[in-house]
Amino acid sequence: MTKISFPQAKIQPKTLEKHGDVRIDDYYWMNDREDAAVIAHLESENAYYESASAHTKNAQESLYQEMKGRIKEDDSSVPYKSNGYWYISRFETGQQYPIYSRKKAVLTAKDEVMFNGNEMAEGHDFFNLGGLAISPNNELAVFGVDTVSRRQYTLQVKNLHDGTIYEDKILNSTGSAVWADDNKTFFYTKKDPVTLRADKIFRHVLGTPAESDELIFHEQDDTFGTYVYKTKSKKYIVIGSYSTLTSEYQILPANRPYDKFRLFSPRKRGVEYSIAHYGEYFYMLTNRDDAINFKLMKTKESTTDFEHWETFIPHRQEVLLEDVDMFKTFYVLSERENGLNKLKIVRWDGTDSYYLPFDSETYTAYVGTNPDFDTEILRYGYNSMTTPSSVIDFNMVTKQKKVKKEQEVMGNTFKKEHYIEKRIWATARDGAKIPMSVVYHKNTVPGKDTPLLQYAYGSYGATIDPYFSTVRLSLLDRGFIFVIAHIRGGQYLGRSWYEDGKLLKKKHTFFDFIDCSKHLIAEGYSSNAHLYAMGGSAGGLLMGAVINMAPQLYNGIVAQVPFVDVVTTMLDDSIPLTTGEYDEWGNPNEKVYYDYMKSYSPYDNVVAQSYPNMLVTTGLHDSQVQYFEPAKWVAKLRELKEDANLLLFNINMEAGHGGASGRFESLREVAKEYAFLLDLEGKID
Repeated sequence: MTKISFPQAKIQPKTLEKHGDVRIDDYYWMNDREDAAVIAHLESENAYYESASAHTKNAQESLYQEMKGRIKEDDSSVPYKSNGYWYISRFETGQQYPIYSRKKAVLTAKDEVMFNGNEMAEGHDFFNLGGLAISPNNELAVFGVDTVSRRQYTLQVKNLHDGTIYEDKILNSTGSAVWADDNKTFFYTKKDPVTLRADKIFRHVLGTPAESDELIFHEQDDTFGTYVYKTKSKKYIVIGSYSTLTSEYQILPANRPYDKFRLFSPRKRGVEYSIAHYGEYFYMLTNRDDAINFKLMKTKESTTDFEHWETFIPHRQEVLLEDVDMFKTFYVLSERENGLNKLKIVRWDGTDSYYLPFDSETYTAYVGTNPDFDTEILRYGYNSMTTPSSVIDFNMVTKQKKVKKEQEVMGNTFKKEHYIEKRIWATARDGAKIPMSVVYHKNTVPGKDTPLLQYAYGSYGATIDPYFSTVRLSLLDRGFIFVIAHIRGGQYLGRSWYEDGKLLKKKHTFFDFIDCSKHLIAEGYSSNAHLYAMGGSAGGLLMGAVINMAPQLYNGIVAQVPFVDVVTTMLDDSIPLTTGEYDEWGNPNEKVYYDYMKSYSPYDNVVAQSYPNMLVTTGLHDSQVQYFEPAKWVAKLRELKEDANLLLFNINMEAGHGGASGRFESLREVAKEYAFLLDLEGKID
């Protein structure tokens, strides 16, 4: 392939003014996806990527085949039972999409195929099947399909006995629905067509046109979204309203779909709660009354307002209460203490309570799919940085467990004992102790010449737990150390860990990551000549901020679908999801937040300096982070950076935020990223 020079985007200054502050955006013109010049520029970036990475194509293909080769192609999920049927999803050899089936009453019954994703995906560059909702009489299924990758689903109804697809068709939904008990009425959520905010709940009656569906609820506050679901007890349909800081619910008996929803308890800013139903009570997981790590409260079905709530499990300063799962005889608490997942099983009658035992410091344990209310079996999942995922059925009475499935790593080369996992701690500049989960091959000797990939997210309270990855083995087996930095902005060390990395404390997230990098270098795990960093979406913001603040620390950066134009995006309430983000980043219409955002926004802080080697990725149809953010950022970096390091920009012209659809196609994107890193290390043949 003929080498081509990198694209130089045209400079077309646009003046942006707010609070008396003037910013000049030379690349604002890229915001128009309908502009042929924009598409031409993106295609030129892709052409440059193809040219600059041509020598890695064989390596990319080899990595792809290697990663694919570790995955069991003819694989199936562990069946779970719901309302008299066993439900199973499976993959067949050579196929990209799952097949969803069920068996009536017993696992030896005839396999009834409900949906074959491979057949449904034919003719589409992108395909995703949304949440399946089975009617109470087990005869019908509502399903959602997205063929664009903007998470706007079309809902339809299928007769599971004869395969008929009904004429009912609902556009621009979130992809899920909830059946009432009459088997003909269901509720669903629609999105604003411009902002993509989930803002309306409708009621649909089977066989009637969608245009006549009744609007049940309109969430007028544009900082909130809404959704609808059914309690595990099946007694109530629930409408939820949520923002970053506040929640509210409305309830309706599932057997009375034409009654009016009743407000559970009115929203109060800063008060979050979720509800679960058991017997004659509702149980609320809430941060009410300054319970920063959440507590569990209860109230009778008939008196759900705040004033009637009673404490069931009090707030604990050192334990984050993350979830509660209800069963007939037991309830199960999902907790986090000192960063580690804990599952506590408690009898309703108070005669027994205990924790499941876990030994490692780099593991993830979580409650799995448990739709059956009247059972003694708890299904949970477990994995660690060196241990493949397991699905385990635990008898809460006998305390015996049965491993129903352990993830198979194909190829006969993986052995758990060949890898070392540990947790280490760095000291941040303000004295906070930052945990990191580390894994590497036992033959890898940490040192100044050892390549190390540091990964983090650090926003929205999302915790990146230490997890097993068959894909990651392609780096570990080539001498890389892999590190997850549990920085502030996530909830690894409790809710305060999140609160200390958002709004006007957001820079803690970036400083923590940088200080973790410095610690890894100081402790001899690697050096700046071999240190790499990766993050996606809000983690891409992290990458952008870090390379402005400390570019000298890293040899290479992978920024996936990065959120980098923070100020401009947060000032544009027509961009999908913007208004709902104010409680995370702040509202830049207020000067204090504007000034703070501007001080770290990656796009606004690109300067004339040297930057690391970089690979930036995006999807043209991304609904979470619009493609033009990384496009503008890359153009500005090309204009100002003072080095000869690589700057590659790869745009998936068919995909959105999650990248390519299909079980294996997404591996091609990972292969590109790994080839980029391995090439920088001279490990490409």
